[in-house]
Amino acid sequence: MFVAIAGNIGSGKSSLTSLLHQEFGWTPHFESVDDNPYLWDFYADMKRWSFHLQVYFLSKRFNLHRGIAEGKTSVVQDRSIYEDAEIFALNLHRIGRMDDRDYENYRSLYAAMTSYLRPPDLLVYLRASIPTLQRQIRLRGREFEQSIEVSYLEQLNALYEDWIQRYSLGPVLVIDSDESDFVHDMQKQEEVLYSIEHVTHNRQR
Repeated sequence: MFVAIAGNIGSGKSSLTSLLHQEFGWTPHFESVDDNPYLWDFYADMKRWSFHLQVYFLSKRFNLHRGIAEGKTSVVQDRSIYEDAEIFALNLHRIGRMDDRDYENYRSLYAAMTSYLRPPDLLVYLRASIPTLQRQIRLRGREFEQSIEVSYLEQLNALYEDWIQRYSLGPVLVIDSDESDFVHDMQKQEEVLYSIEHVTHNRQR
């Protein structure tokens, strides 16, 4: 079973990935953050470093996704390769922080890479409002994230909603992070786990 967790910055992807690992024993794969050589530079100067950052993520996630698809164990992945192109690179291009030449080059790389990949068996989308995202970003305390503009989070949220409506590579489960505190509320946690287990069980039949 291959489950990918999608969602905006601070939506709870890492927490849900950890929870599914603990509950079902699925191998977790977290987004490359602490060892990312471009994140600090990117948040300081998005226009200068956007292409470098997106290519770094694309390369890392392609290799990870391919390994997962070819593996023998069940896996849960924190953020999918599709979000890199459909959300983050697209947004950077739209707001003028990635020029046309770099964006077209990036999309060509993305199209070539994803043509070789088997999609996840389930995509779980964590939908979250801006106040929830801001609270989570503040609580986890990553210094380079504290300067993220509200408008940037709003733009990403809008693109996520559009992408989820268009996503056709497999089943999608939408979880409202505003209403489902699966980290601290045991009842909500059980509801989320049941929903995911129900979909994945049916997929394995």
